Amino acid sequence: MLAGMSADYYSRLEQQRGPMPSEQMLTALAGALRLSPVEREHLFALGGHSAPRRVLRDEQVSPAMRRIVERLPDTPAMVFSRFGETLLQTRAAVALFGDYTRFDGMSRFLVYRWFTDPAQRALYPPEDHAVRGRVFTVDIRAAYTADPAGPAGEIVAALLAVSPEFAEVWRLHEVDVTHHLELKRYRHPELGELELHSRRLTDPDEGQDLLVFLAEPGSPSDGKLRRLISSSTD
Repeated sequence: MLAGMSADYYSRLEQQRGPMPSEQMLTALAGALRLSPVEREHLFALGGHSAPRRVLRDEQVSPAMRRIVERLPDTPAMVFSRFGETLLQTRAAVALFGDYTRFDGMSRFLVYRWFTDPAQRALYPPEDHAVRGRVFTVDIRAAYTADPAGPAGEIVAALLAVSPEFAEVWRLHEVDVTHHLELKRYRHPELGELELHSRRLTDPDEGQDLLVFLAEPGSPSDGKLRRLISSSTD
């Protein structure tokens, strides 16, 4: 039994067979399974209910991730869910990339914005767009492979319906292209191009990734980043 629900009942719920559970039972199940907000929405949809109001995204960040981010006030850093939703940004990250937590609906997910919103691509040099799209597709494929009937499946289905480019990349069935992007280039409207290394820390229990962006010490990008951070704290 899990949260008062048998394995057979949960199986029938997934297949949308039999009586639908109450909101109270779904709330208990979501808590017992430690579902993310996106997974919680999917569970309530399976049960024929609207999910309760989403909690603020920065309240979803795991305590361990939050403690790390709090120690990086002057470093561009972001916490993402396994589906590419930005949960938390440092002030430096907002200054560099913009506020990624302001989006709603499918636009919450970075891979969806990449293939549907030209403004998202403006942050990167055009010659990097193809590889960047492949990287985002690999990330959502990993989540989809783990649970194709879950939220990742909804994101993939939405993209296949609106983006021929995504459909083409999806058919490649790639599982790893990150080695092509060890040093990433970004375009800032005021500072121009910056070259930054990114480092990823994963919390597998919570399904969250922390991305930290660093410039080579003494490089032109390092100077630009320092000016950007200084101006964001004034």
